[in-house]
Amino acid sequence: MSEARDALVPAYARQPIEFVRGSGSTLWDVDGLEYLDLQTGLAVNSVGHAHPAVVKAITEQASQLIHVGNLFWTAPMAALAERLVSSSLGGRVHFANSGTEANEAAIKMARKAKRGGTIVSVHRGFHGRTYGSLSATPQEAKQAPFAPLVPGFVAVPPTVESLRSAIDADTAAVILEPIQGESGVYVLDDDVLRAAREACDEHGAALIFDEVQVGLGRTGRLWAYEHAGVVPDLITVAKALGGGLPIGAVVTNERFAEGFEPGDHGSTFAGGPVQAAAGLAVFDVVSDPDLLTRVRAKGDELRAALAELPGVASTRGRGFMLAAELDPSRTEPATDLVGRALREERLVLNATGPTTLRLLPALTITDAELDDALARLARLLDTK
Repeated sequence: MSEARDALVPAYARQPIEFVRGSGSTLWDVDGLEYLDLQTGLAVNSVGHAHPAVVKAITEQASQLIHVGNLFWTAPMAALAERLVSSSLGGRVHFANSGTEANEAAIKMARKAKRGGTIVSVHRGFHGRTYGSLSATPQEAKQAPFAPLVPGFVAVPPTVESLRSAIDADTAAVILEPIQGESGVYVLDDDVLRAAREACDEHGAALIFDEVQVGLGRTGRLWAYEHAGVVPDLITVAKALGGGLPIGAVVTNERFAEGFEPGDHGSTFAGGPVQAAAGLAVFDVVSDPDLLTRVRAKGDELRAALAELPGVASTRGRGFMLAAELDPSRTEPATDLVGRALREERLVLNATGPTTLRLLPALTITDAELDDALARLARLLDTK
């Protein structure tokens, strides 16, 4: 196996674990060891691993039709688009293969509508790694190796005053994550979201909410924008949408429903029947009001419990998108703690920085599994 691994470009800092099976919030490695998953493939497996409804949808669709391309209609694609727009902005959907591609498409829609213009983003944001999305991601470590980037992008602090100053008649769009996930689960203030909406309205710019990680129930609402009641013009979504299969989407309001004409933008695989069938099964699970209510309640309980663990200085987040900020006096970086969690407690976690643990449990995780996770975390944090 080690020789096979050498065939891969070293683009990821992978842990020395090979997983072979998953069910719900449990993973098994090649040696048969069992792990509790609080990372869910970076918020992808939001309904857990191998959810029966998702597996059934994929299997049945794959036995009928896997791919025809976007020169033809398929029923799963149309049905998933209808579910997305009817649950949110009421416009139309453009499918992609990933979150970064969805953001690229949204940026292109906004620029086409304004016939050019700048794209405003905020510090700590993360919107992807393709060139347009990367240009909207003001993180030096991610941008520097690939300069020069796409021109016409402006980044400002996530404050009311900064956004009001940055948005003007030349602004095509403002792109924001309601909760900034990759940088450490920072919730943008409602006042910031409202200021962006008001300034976009004043200057005819599009407001894009990047809900690639926070959308589809992760925060205890189907869409994260519902918490503040600030409605964007465009939503981008991906990660959880396919239940593990690659799919992304831009959801528009009526203003941008004609955002693309034939030939403006495209993707060979986007919105394929198998991915869309999986998305419909995911939608059935994550749109259940009882599940969303439980995610909000259990998310509050989990955050409160995390705050009581040894060495935790503070917590952030909503629902099942949480961060535990470790006391900076701890000598063990969070990245090392993640590795030790795998080895000693069979617990799958994620670190977004030297002092930040990010928790992204499945929306379907049980009470007993949450209690177990907290016990494992307590043992880990009590030993260093």
